[in-house]
Amino acid sequence: MSQINIMALRHSAFYTPLLMTIAGGFLNELGLDPTYTVATPDNTVVDNINNGICNLAQSAIATSFAELEQGKDVNIVHFSQINARDGFFITARERDTNFSWDKLIGKKILVDHFFQPYAMLKYGLSKQGIDINELDIIDAGNADQIDTAFRTGTADYVHQQGPAPQQLEKERLGYVVAAVGNIVGPVAFSSLCATREWVKTEMAAAFMQAYCQSLNYIQQADAEEIAVRELEAGFFPNINQEVLVQTITAYQNLGCWENDPVISTSSYENLLDVFMDSGLVTKRHAYDKAIVAPPEIN
Repeated sequence: MSQINIMALRHSAFYTPLLMTIAGGFLNELGLDPTYTVATPDNTVVDNINNGICNLAQSAIATSFAELEQGKDVNIVHFSQINARDGFFITARERDTNFSWDKLIGKKILVDHFFQPYAMLKYGLSKQGIDINELDIIDAGNADQIDTAFRTGTADYVHQQGPAPQQLEKERLGYVVAAVGNIVGPVAFSSLCATREWVKTEMAAAFMQAYCQSLNYIQQADAEEIAVRELEAGFFPNINQEVLVQTITAYQNLGCWENDPVISTSSYENLLDVFMDSGLVTKRHAYDKAIVAPPEIN
């Protein structure tokens, strides 16, 4: 059995298509023994791929924009879609069955300031006719620090990726009132990436076969079945099964996961709209500068 090393930029049930490629045993069936690690600021996806430590990673096309803005050619390319929508939720301290986005105006809200989640929220709000500067934005740091801040009484609302919001609901510390994905719409949010060379290998083709099996599986399986397999794989040791089921159900209902692994040109153009709006890109970089077709399955 050959070892395949996989890295995640972030770890969340949002990336279930990749997690189930591992937890579902699809890689093992094709003779691949997966390792899975999560990146840190000192141990990055880019460094691990460039140094040959990991074969592929969960990332986002937007990670390539900084180099493209400098006129550089990128060798780490995005070859498959994971999520076709934003996966962040807005959680309030009190139940609100009649939430509207303008209720955020003037309120204190803990916002994830990582480049893509922030850009998506800003863009989504602008589509609702709201300037993000009308909100009292708080930057508490990383995802764990944001969660701790809300739990200890900071802010009226919090902006988080699942399963953190669902865990707050379980503990009756907050209530999910909205999903950013609903106001941004279809977009190339997260992806799988690797070097241009690796995408052409037999290992890449085998991985792609397993990944497509995972995509088909999560379209057909119910959330509870998926959650059990992810928990058995040890992906969420501190998350209650009921919370994980609720999270997976929310992502299924949002339409984050699709059968087709191809990153569509329309979803990429929508991504450019988001980043042009935030001023994080100054021109519409060509699709093929950072995106390639998925490896051909043998």
